[in-house]
Amino acid sequence: MTEPAGPVSGDPVTGSRRARGQVAAVPPVGGDSPGTRQPVGGDHPGTRQPVGGDHPGIRQPLARDALRRTAELLFAAHGVDGVSVRQITREAGQRNSTAVAYHFGSRDGLLRAVLEHHLDQVMLRHQALLERYRDSPPAGGQAGLLDLADALVMPLCAELDCVDGGPEFLQVAAEVVNRSDWIFAPGTPIALLIQRYARWSELVEPYLSSDGAGRLHRRFATMRFVYVELGRRARQPLPRRDDRLFASQLADLVAALLVTPLSVRTTGLLRDRDRLG
Repeated sequence: MTEPAGPVSGDPVTGSRRARGQVAAVPPVGGDSPGTRQPVGGDHPGTRQPVGGDHPGIRQPLARDALRRTAELLFAAHGVDGVSVRQITREAGQRNSTAVAYHFGSRDGLLRAVLEHHLDQVMLRHQALLERYRDSPPAGGQAGLLDLADALVMPLCAELDCVDGGPEFLQVAAEVVNRSDWIFAPGTPIALLIQRYARWSELVEPYLSSDGAGRLHRRFATMRFVYVELGRRARQPLPRRDDRLFASQLADLVAALLVTPLSVRTTGLLRDRDRLG
């Protein structure tokens, strides 16, 4: 996707995708214009002043937040496997080498904390859109599908303008969902990003084609596509152009991915697989 895109704005409750002239967007969380977004402690991890510290007068929550935010910045800049626990601890201003283990239990625990910090807010916005869909169901057809596409896309798009590390979260999430070497099991980072959408998956199911698309994990592929596109978007230098256009087309693509029928070739290959067991 190469669409230019500025901030996603709107009201997740009163906005409506059914009026196609407006995007049912979700307002940014705690953000100014993306051009004024400043990460905690500076723009680049290498120039950032340590956050928090382990001075006796500083409360433990500050040290935990400093570790999480530093990990978020470094994971986004260098990749999840490109940063050591020692580097995170040092950049966060923590003298105690066991600070990550103390606050998060492990490196994976720290990664989960980075994801959960944002997912909690994303899911609040997501649930608001699902409740609106439930309370005021569309007449059916394309309008309902587009509302559900918005419910997936718009809460995550709001993170593009979140001053509390939203763009970094999107980059880390994109890496997590696009890896093939992590087990999809409860509590794992990839499961955190996918399993919270169980209700959305149920609501989407009636729109899936009946030719086997559901068995080929069409919904998971769609969610992964959204995360990867947003991660790519979040890496673009500021200022970006109209994010509303980007978000609206991303929702359109989600709707298309969900309902596109299998080709004759794919249907035949699926039938052959079933026959061979």
